[in-house]
Amino acid sequence: MKKLLLAFLLILPLLAIAKNPVSAKYLKGGVPEENGVIVFHKSFSVPNMSGDKIYSTLYNYINKAVIEPAIHEKRTRILSDGKEDGLIVARVEEYMTFSHVFLNLDRTRFIYQLQAKIEDKRINLSISQISYYYNEDREGNGGITYKAEEWISDAETINKKGTKLYPRSGKFRIKTIDRVEEIFENCMNSFEEGRKNVVEE
Repeated sequence: MKKLLLAFLLILPLLAIAKNPVSAKYLKGGVPEENGVIVFHKSFSVPNMSGDKIYSTLYNYINKAVIEPAIHEKRTRILSDGKEDGLIVARVEEYMTFSHVFLNLDRTRFIYQLQAKIEDKRINLSISQISYYYNEDREGNGGITYKAEEWISDAETINKKGTKLYPRSGKFRIKTIDRVEEIFENCMNSFEEGRKNVVEE
């Protein structure tokens, strides 16, 4: 009986995706690809802020809002602080939760590289090298690794009619798009007073 209940709880997120209409932002083009590689981009400028302030705000956002809450392991860290060339690079591993009900926690490790390039008063953000470590046991073993290009691309996730997501990989695609948007949006919001200094591109 317990096994049947657990199996039912595991498929709930898949049933929700299969039944509910999918927003257009999750369908074709929702996951951008460059020469077969998935890369998310966001650019904005902060014309009324000094270069030093732009750098400190951006670095603090990445360090405190992205790095610190993530899984504290060797795979989560700032690789380049950008002090010399204006390029801040972070490797992040965090948990992405699909559902958490009763005795079931359905989640994956979400692994990615975040880059923030400062050019004059313009900031170019990108998220790439995305992968997932899914279905691990309590000790962190036995999981399966999926690369984004093989798992959440248009070809791998959207049906031939372009109207629906495949349930299993679709939940990864939806959560990834939402999380990337959240990171970019929060980064812009970190530039003081409701983003009044930010010019979005």
